[in-house]
Amino acid sequence: MSSPRALTLIYGGTFDPFHNGHLAIARLAGAALAVPVTLIPAADPPHRPPPGANAQQRLAMLEAAVAREPGLRVDRRELDRPGRSFTVDTLRSLRAELGPEAPLALVLGADSFLGLPTWHAWEDLFGLAHFVVADRFGSLLGQLPPALGERVAACWADEADALKHSPAGRVLCLHQPLQSESASDVRQRIASGASWQSLVPPPVAAFITGHGLYGATGL
Repeated sequence: MSSPRALTLIYGGTFDPFHNGHLAIARLAGAALAVPVTLIPAADPPHRPPPGANAQQRLAMLEAAVAREPGLRVDRRELDRPGRSFTVDTLRSLRAELGPEAPLALVLGADSFLGLPTWHAWEDLFGLAHFVVADRFGSLLGQLPPALGERVAACWADEADALKHSPAGRVLCLHQPLQSESASDVRQRIASGASWQSLVPPPVAAFITGHGLYGATGL
């Protein structure tokens, strides 16, 4: 086995808005791999309806949320790149910067990983990065679509350090602490006037209220 090398760990998403579940996944992945996590907000996500907040607002919420999180940082490359925010293009951009041998890993929630075969050029992703999958219920293996199950059958990593010995192609499952938050639930709660502030980091709550996002009217 090759010697371990510095791992770059990224976590992308629409973050509409960034909530405590997102924060828990980022902290979990960073702790498990013992490296910083770079969060990359999508400008124009191709796999979902248009976001409720614009790209600059989502970037501002994300930056506010991680400002006091020393292990988290923000990369705005998808906002600066024209066109749709395809993950394969982001990974190619990072790979061009890091070189062909540097370990690179992409953090995903289990639901996103299960939907991987619907992504643009999804099989190319395995040649560009590892996957770190936050599996909330510990049942990921039994839910894999056939095409994905066949693709990852020989890719599973038993320990986090395995990702540091090769540039790409391995899949590591992490047990995510149970979090009930989802971005759609937060947006729905705000729009309906239900309690929502405890579901997002305080700086995000302040930004949402201050800018009247998602129908917010005030604390």
